[in-house]
Amino acid sequence: MNVRIDWKTFGISALATMILLTSAAIVLSQQPQAPPPPGGFGGPGFRGPGGPVPREGFGPFGPMGHELNLTDDQKAQIKRIQDSFRDSDKALIDQLRSLHEKQPEPGAAFDEPAVRSAAEARAKIQVELEVSHAKMMSQIFSVLTPEQKAQLAAKHDQMRRMAPPPPPPASDSPQVPDTQLF
Repeated sequence: MNVRIDWKTFGISALATMILLTSAAIVLSQQPQAPPPPGGFGGPGFRGPGGPVPREGFGPFGPMGHELNLTDDQKAQIKRIQDSFRDSDKALIDQLRSLHEKQPEPGAAFDEPAVRSAAEARAKIQVELEVSHAKMMSQIFSVLTPEQKAQLAAKHDQMRRMAPPPPPPASDSPQVPDTQLF
């Protein structure tokens, strides 16, 4: 049996197939994206609402809170500490929100003294919030047993080692290439 290939027909068919596949890829890429599935950050496979680990109970330690095996008494003490700081920080958060709402609209005339003043006011509030958070964490840390403290410190060290290295220090004089590109 002698099969003869008509290269002209084969080439046209291959070209038509490529055009069809390219068109399909373009059409599918233009379709509206589906909304994210329920369950927080990506649905049931992730930690968040609807995920395998409930959001409540994380506490100030994030996911590590479950690994610390806190007693019910420790959880209650930590909740009381968090609630007291939440109440005391509310005024600072409201002030910060108010300052953000007072920012000029984009495109408004630039007023450097006003921008500096607003930035400094926000920075002062953010400093107070950071100090408050550090104080809260200190009080919460005092609730932990020595074993839990050691476990938390070990996890912190592990995370620090996994972090990317810091960028190299900038040199005093910029390096200028010997040749020009343009």
